[in-house]
Amino acid sequence: MFALFVGLIVSLGLSELNSALALPGSGDGVKQRAGLTEDRTVVGVSDEGSSGECKLQGATRQPAISMDGDYVVGGVFSIHYYTYTVKNNYTTMPDPIRCSGSINSRELRFSRTMIFAIEEINNSTKLLPGIKLGYQIYDSCASVPVAVHVAFELLSGLDSVFYAGDNCTQSSKVMAVVGESGSTPSISMSRIIGPFNIPLVSHFATCACLSDKQQYPSFFRTIPSDQFQADALVKLVKHFGWTWIGAIRSDSDYGNSGMGSFLDAAHKEGICVEYSESFYRTNPSTALVIVAFTTPGDFRILLEELSLKPSPPRQWIGSESWVTDPSMLKFRFCAGAIGFGIERSVIPVSASPVLTEFWEEQFNCRLEKRSATDKNVCDGTEDINKIHSPYTDTSQLRITNMVYKAVYAIAHAIHNAVCQETHYITQCNKLTSIEIEQVLTRLKHVNISQNGYEVSFDVNGDPVATYELVNWQNTETGSIELVTVGHYDASLPAGQELRVNKSLTWVEGGTQVPVSVCTVSCPAGTRKVLQKGKPICCFDCIPCPEGEISNATDSSHCFTCLEEFWPNAKRNNCLPKPVEFLSFNEGLGIILCVFSVGGACLAVLTAAVLHRHRTSPIVRANNSELSFLLLFSLTLCFLCSLTFIGAPSDWSCMLRHTAFGITFVLCMSCVLGKTIVVLMAFKATLPGCDVMKWFGPPQQRMTVVSFTFIQVVICTLWLVLSPPFPRKNLTTYKEKIILECALGSTIGFWAVLGYIGLLAVFCFVLAVLARKLPDSFNEAKLITFSMLIFCAVWVTFIPAYVSSPGKFTVAVEIFAILASSFGLMLCIFAPKCFIILFQPEKNTKKYLMNKT
Repeated sequence: MFALFVGLIVSLGLSELNSALALPGSGDGVKQRAGLTEDRTVVGVSDEGSSGECKLQGATRQPAISMDGDYVVGGVFSIHYYTYTVKNNYTTMPDPIRCSGSINSRELRFSRTMIFAIEEINNSTKLLPGIKLGYQIYDSCASVPVAVHVAFELLSGLDSVFYAGDNCTQSSKVMAVVGESGSTPSISMSRIIGPFNIPLVSHFATCACLSDKQQYPSFFRTIPSDQFQADALVKLVKHFGWTWIGAIRSDSDYGNSGMGSFLDAAHKEGICVEYSESFYRTNPSTALVIVAFTTPGDFRILLEELSLKPSPPRQWIGSESWVTDPSMLKFRFCAGAIGFGIERSVIPVSASPVLTEFWEEQFNCRLEKRSATDKNVCDGTEDINKIHSPYTDTSQLRITNMVYKAVYAIAHAIHNAVCQETHYITQCNKLTSIEIEQVLTRLKHVNISQNGYEVSFDVNGDPVATYELVNWQNTETGSIELVTVGHYDASLPAGQELRVNKSLTWVEGGTQVPVSVCTVSCPAGTRKVLQKGKPICCFDCIPCPEGEISNATDSSHCFTCLEEFWPNAKRNNCLPKPVEFLSFNEGLGIILCVFSVGGACLAVLTAAVLHRHRTSPIVRANNSELSFLLLFSLTLCFLCSLTFIGAPSDWSCMLRHTAFGITFVLCMSCVLGKTIVVLMAFKATLPGCDVMKWFGPPQQRMTVVSFTFIQVVICTLWLVLSPPFPRKNLTTYKEKIILECALGSTIGFWAVLGYIGLLAVFCFVLAVLARKLPDSFNEAKLITFSMLIFCAVWVTFIPAYVSSPGKFTVAVEIFAILASSFGLMLCIFAPKCFIILFQPEKNTKKYLMNKT
C-alpha cells in the first residue's frame, strides 16, 4: 500500500517544508520561473560562417518548470485561467501572449504530480536504470493560441542555436508530451505534433473525437473517452427513471462532442431532452434534472450567475470535468449533484518546492522585498497545513492519478525502446539514439500495473472505462463533500455496468429520487398518444377503448381480449365474462317460479272443486269431460314454463319448446271442442236436426287427439331435422355471455307458434259466433274473452320476444305462457267456481232452465 499523498503537506517535517517553500525553486538541475510566463525573444539570422548552425527566430516561451535529462518529457497544463487582452496596432511586432488571473490550484497539482513521477522514475532501479528523465512543463493559460505556441516550442526545443553536426545532445529533444487538460487545446496540439510522431498523452482530454486515429494518430489518454461517459450518464439517468431532462454544455470540442454522444445514447434509450444549450463563460425550463457537460471554467461562470439570482431547485448531473473538481464545492445550492468521476487513488508524493507565485498568492505576501514600498513580506510563520486549496487537498486524487499514469506509460515506452533485459538484469544505454517513432510504437503496446491500476491503451488510444459514481453531500459542518456511492465499469455485460451501493442525497437534501418527466407514466389501462410537435416523452394518456386492455405502463397500444373475456374496470386485465341466464336463484326467476307453480296449483284446485260438484247442473251443463281435460292441459302449461328457467342444456332446450307447443295445442283443442259442442248443441234443438250424434264424447276426444297429434308431428320433425341446442351468445352483450337455447330451425319454431295461433283464431271466431246464445248455457262468451286475452298476449309477444335481450327473452316467453294460461283459467273457470262456492242457489236445474 502506498503512503498517503502529501503533496506539499508532509506529516513529518512541516517546518522543514515551510522553510523549503519559502525559497524560490531550487534543486538539482531544476529551473523555475517566478511568474510562469516569462518569455525570451531571440532574433536569429543565419550565420554563414558557422557551418551547420541554425538560430531560432521570433519569441520563445520558456517553460514554467524544466529540468535537463537524457530524455525529455513535455508537459502542458492550464496553470492560469486567463490571458491578457492585447490590442495590436499592426505597426510593430506584437508582444507574446501573457497569462493573467489567479492560479488554477488543481492544474498546479497536476504539474507537480508529473514532476514527482519523473523524480520517482529517476530514483527507480527497475525502470530506466541509469537514465535520467528531464521535463519541460509549460503553462498554456487555458488558451488555444498559447497551446499552439507551446506545441511549436516542444517541436523546436529550448536551444536558441541548433547544430546539425554529430555532437548534438538529446537534452532538447522531447520524446512525448503529457497534456493538455482540455480537449480543444489537445486537438490543436495533436494536429501540430502528430505529423512528427510525437506522442501526446492526455490526462483530462475526453472528447470522443480524439479517438479518431486517422486525424490524431499519436494521441493517447489515460482518462476514458466521453463516449463511455455519455453512455454511463445515460444509464444513470435511466436507472433513476428520468425521461425529461435539460442539458447544457460548453461551446467547445469537449462540450459539443460529449453532448452529441450523450444525446445519441439518450435517444436510443427513450430519454427526452427538453433543451440542449451551449454557452462559453457567458450565457428557463420545466426539466428538474439537468445534465451539464461542461468544463469547470465555463460551469463556474454559470453557477456564479445562478447564485446571484436563485433559480428553482435543479438536480444536476455532472460530467467528470466539474463534478469532482473540489473548487466547485463552494456552490452549496448544487448539493445533491451526482456524476461520474475517475476512481480515486493514493499517490506517494514527497515534499518539493512550489512556485513563488502560488506561495505569495495563498498567503498574500512577498517572499522577498522587491521595492522600498513593499511592506507585506513573508516572515516565515506561514503554515501551508492551514491552506484549503485543491493543491493541498489529497482526498480526491482522480485526474492527478491520470497524470501519474501518463508519465509512467511514457517512461515504460522509452524503457522498452532503450533497455534490454539479459539474465534478469536490465541494462539501458542513455547514449542510444532512438527515433520518436519507436516511442510511439512502444506506447501503443504498453500494458502495466502502476499504483494498483492498469495502464494500457486500445487501438484508439483509449483506456478501459471505469468510473466512480459520486454524490455531493452536505456534512455536519455545513460544507459539501464528495461521496462515492457506486461504480461504473464499461467492460461488464450489458445491464450490469452501473452499481449503486449507497444512499444518495438529492436536490435540497431530499432522500427520495426526484421525478423529472414531461408526462407522468401512463398507467396500465391506458395508451400513450404523442402530443403534436412535442418529443416522444410528452404524451397524453388515453383510456383503452371498450373491450381492450393494456397491462403494462406506458403502453403504446391496447389489445383486444379473447372472445370469452372482458376487461375489468381499470382495463388492465382480461377477466372471464360473467355467464348470464335466467336462474332459479335470482329474483325474476323466483317470481316466475312462484306464478308458475301457483297457476298449476290453482288449476288442480279448480279441478278438485269441479270434481267435488261434478253432479251439479253447472258442471254437467258445460261438458265436464273437456273441462277436466282443459284443466289438465292448463296445469301442464303452467309447469312447462319451469323448463325455461335454469342453465340451458341439450335436453332442456328440446323439452321446453316441444312441451310448450304440445301442451298449448292440447289446451286450444279442448277450448275448440267446448266451443264446437256449444254451437252444435243449439243446432240440435232445431226440428229434424240430429247433428249432435257426430259431436258426442268419442268425437270430442278424437278432435282433441287429432289436433294435438298434428303438433306432435311438427315438433318431431323439428327435433329430428334441426333441434334447439344450448349456445353462448357473445354478440348481444359485449361484456357478458348469455347462455340461451338456439332455435335450431326457425321454421320449426314459428310453425309451432303458428299452429297454436291458428287454433286460437279458430276458437275466437267460433266463440264470437256463439256469443248471443242464451246466458245460462253461454260458455261461448267466456271463451270469447279468454281467446281475446290469449290472442292479445301472443300478438304482443312476438315483438317483445324479438327485441328483448339476453335472459329477458326467456322471461318474455314465460310471461306469455303464464299470462295466456291465467287468461284461460280465470275467464272460463272463475265464474263457475264462484257460483259453485258462493252462489249455490244458482247452481240448480230450475234456475238454469228459468234463465234459458
